[in-house]
Amino acid sequence: MKAISVLPGKPDSIHLADLPEPDVDDVPGGRGVLVEVLRVGVDGTDKEINDAEYGAAPDGYNFLVIGHESLGRVLEVGPNVRDLAPGDYVVATVRRPGSSIYDLIGAYDMTIDDTYYERGISLLHGYLTERYVDDLEYIVKVPAALKEVGVLLEPISVVEKGIEQAYEIQRRLGIWRPARAAVVGAGSLGLLATLILRLRGLEVTTLALADPPTLNSELVEALDARYESARKLSLLQAAERYGPFDIILEATGASNVVFEGMEALGPNGVLVLTGISSGDRTVEVPGDRIMLSFVLGNKVAVGTVNANRRYFERGVQDMALAEAQCPGWLERLLTHPVCELENYAEMMRLLIEEKSAIKVFVEVGEL
Repeated sequence: MKAISVLPGKPDSIHLADLPEPDVDDVPGGRGVLVEVLRVGVDGTDKEINDAEYGAAPDGYNFLVIGHESLGRVLEVGPNVRDLAPGDYVVATVRRPGSSIYDLIGAYDMTIDDTYYERGISLLHGYLTERYVDDLEYIVKVPAALKEVGVLLEPISVVEKGIEQAYEIQRRLGIWRPARAAVVGAGSLGLLATLILRLRGLEVTTLALADPPTLNSELVEALDARYESARKLSLLQAAERYGPFDIILEATGASNVVFEGMEALGPNGVLVLTGISSGDRTVEVPGDRIMLSFVLGNKVAVGTVNANRRYFERGVQDMALAEAQCPGWLERLLTHPVCELENYAEMMRLLIEEKSAIKVFVEVGEL
């Protein structure tokens, strides 16, 4: 069967490869779930893997099938699968267990292993193919009513994890009632963070480079959140005008934004970092002032990457809530569809060149 693949370590090596057909019995213990791929979202991770910035092929292959944001439909289940049936819509998680204690207790997204396994990223094939099989543990059911937007569940899970971790960390305070949040970046992740924070009742200010009006700013304002152009208002200025910020979620991957966020964070605040930069940028920061405010202000900075299944399940709940409170909002994020796996060159062109794209996704099968 067809699959969009790269040769890890070789820049611009994206191509169409052949994979053997998966079988439900490939998973031991009768726990296999065979899934027909319907949609796959792509993002900067896929671009960076094609740029040879990272990525590793599975054992026995010289290529890696990319794509980690999936939506599919169950074709067949093993005899010990009880909660899924053919025809169900599903999303698969990304990270897989290694050998650390965290992996063994189901928190494989917190692994301390040097070698890690992620479908479509490191040592495991991804979802930009026609079918895949996986263990029941890593398959999350999506209600049919959410099938049009289910491909957004993986990035939503990243946001869910980051925000929940902020609340978990601040349980140390005995009581923590965040009221104001800032989101830096208005791509798909920043917009989803704005949504989830608004669903939790926070006042949200979202900053991005583009001057409004844009589709991104319209989507922010449709949530009764505030959009500001970072070209006209810095994060520090936004904190003075609209803060103090109890949560700042960074969704840019720019290190200078991280340090500005440390300065802008309010007392008892949490800075959640979701962006990744593979560059070697150096920035000059007011280190003493930042350190003083962090110590005296009981502040925290925490990174979040990928997610285990409980964050996917929480994401399903919030997607349903979003559809009830803001009908059609999630679907507006799906801006640039690409038909069929053969059009991988167009997929990459959109990722690289189309600045107005919020979410590029490949339509592999019919919903």
